[in-house]
Amino acid sequence: MSYQTLQSAVTARLEIKKSEFITYAYPVTSREQAMFHVEQLREQYADARHHCWAYIIGDPDNTTSAGFDDDGEPSGTAGRPILNVLQHKSIGNIIVIVVRYFGGIKLGAGGLTRAYAGSAQAAVDAMQLCPYVPMTQLQILAQFATEGQCRYIVESLNGTIDSVDYSKEVRLSVTIAEADIEALKQRLAMDGQVLTSAE
Repeated sequence: MSYQTLQSAVTARLEIKKSEFITYAYPVTSREQAMFHVEQLREQYADARHHCWAYIIGDPDNTTSAGFDDDGEPSGTAGRPILNVLQHKSIGNIIVIVVRYFGGIKLGAGGLTRAYAGSAQAAVDAMQLCPYVPMTQLQILAQFATEGQCRYIVESLNGTIDSVDYSKEVRLSVTIAEADIEALKQRLAMDGQVLTSAE
């Protein structure tokens, strides 16, 4: 499961035969987040003719959570071309919204498809992408004397310590890349115990 995600929101503008296409791309992790951005732009550009969008949550090659909307444009000429660009570039956890102000000149189905795909591509060209790293949360049980070493090991694997609970022992809740779990277990062998979620 190797794909890229957007680091921060971007905007791009294209003018095609007097129609203005304003494209926004946002990093998202749920359909609710994606729809929030659509509603914001509907309010911000209330006088625009169309607000077409496509989103992918998770892996772009396994789009169980993807969606698009032509918002009044002829079927298949707006949302699908935007989605195709995201899939082709292997970008996940993203929504791209294209706001269109109609300029009076009809573009035809082929022209619209090219315009929306071009708008999405213009946003992609402006993006800073980073590889998606699947993260997981787990708990480490340690003695008071080895807590510092456990913290050091987690941080050396680019993990984060979310919380620490002190009772008879120290329980650290951490977030770490799934790929690093085995390395964590090996390096903690003397200093702490990685708990499975059932414990």
